[in-house]
Amino acid sequence: MAPIDVRKGMPSVELSREEFEKRYRSRFADPAFRPLQRQLDAIVAAAWDGYINYRKAPDTRKAGPGFADPDYELSVDWLAGREAILAAQRRHDDADKTPRILLINGSSRSDQTCPGEMSKTWRLVKIAEPVFREMGFAVDILDVSRLTSEFGRNIHPCKSCVSTSMALCHWPCSCYPNYAVGQTDDWMNEIYPLWVAAHGIMIVTPVNWYHAPTGLKAMIDRLVCADGGNPDPTSTHGKKADEAKALELKGWPYPRHLAGRHFAVVVHGDTVGAETLRRSLSDWLTDMSLVQSSRAAEVDGYIGYMKPYATSHQALDEDEDFQEETRNAARALGNAVNLHRAGKYEDPGEGLVDPNPK
Repeated sequence: MAPIDVRKGMPSVELSREEFEKRYRSRFADPAFRPLQRQLDAIVAAAWDGYINYRKAPDTRKAGPGFADPDYELSVDWLAGREAILAAQRRHDDADKTPRILLINGSSRSDQTCPGEMSKTWRLVKIAEPVFREMGFAVDILDVSRLTSEFGRNIHPCKSCVSTSMALCHWPCSCYPNYAVGQTDDWMNEIYPLWVAAHGIMIVTPVNWYHAPTGLKAMIDRLVCADGGNPDPTSTHGKKADEAKALELKGWPYPRHLAGRHFAVVVHGDTVGAETLRRSLSDWLTDMSLVQSSRAAEVDGYIGYMKPYATSHQALDEDEDFQEETRNAARALGNAVNLHRAGKYEDPGEGLVDPNPK
């Protein structure tokens, strides 16, 4: 086995008490808080204590049976996230349950905040939804625009633990919440079970500067733990890089936690980038061992090409072909899920030997 080598050397990010307090108090800039300075002083002092002593997970309990180290103290937040995923997997596997579709609105635009108008993506989601319901599916809508319009709704950035070791990337993600540095209200522990419970996933998204919108990309990055992630943080005693490297080098199985689910992708743009993003999303989903439903389930195109943004909704009204392509993508995904559940679908790649395993 290769020697364990953990590289260090980046500059410290620890704040002084003065700088910490300045940043923390900035959250209470509203004049309504001015009469509450005595209470804020006590809150700031408690927050500083949690920060300087790095209480990332203040509430923990022993992992218990079924873990590599049953006596290791695990975050109760992580344990709750794990239980939600296990429950979702049981729903997914129960043949008596109505099959589920996860329908994702990838746009950050919302009429509930600054843009003052709904997104065309939301309209396309609502065009696809009745197709699934008519086919007998239960539909969960994941509206990523809630990140921009709803209080306390966050997807924190991926820290790329997987690049240190796949065994350090826990399933579900154990990086958040991090109470010590105020990284709370993370949405992913609610999002992971939606993916797990789904038999089919349909992503509808616009192009933002050739790429996925910020919120959608944040979710994509945080789903890395679904593709080979470690379901037992006690095996690395939390985030111990040397233990994770040793565990991976012994031979890591790279469990595909979302394998076998079918997908559809609809990408729309106004000038450029739709085909590029559609291919990127398809590649990402396929790499996670999700299954392409059919060519009809992957759509890219332009709505109001090179026309004013101010009339883009009217352009969608008039583009009945793109609306129908969206419905066809939903139909193709629904058909693939039904064939799979009936035992009539066979993945042509099933059982092939990976010539370049990770």
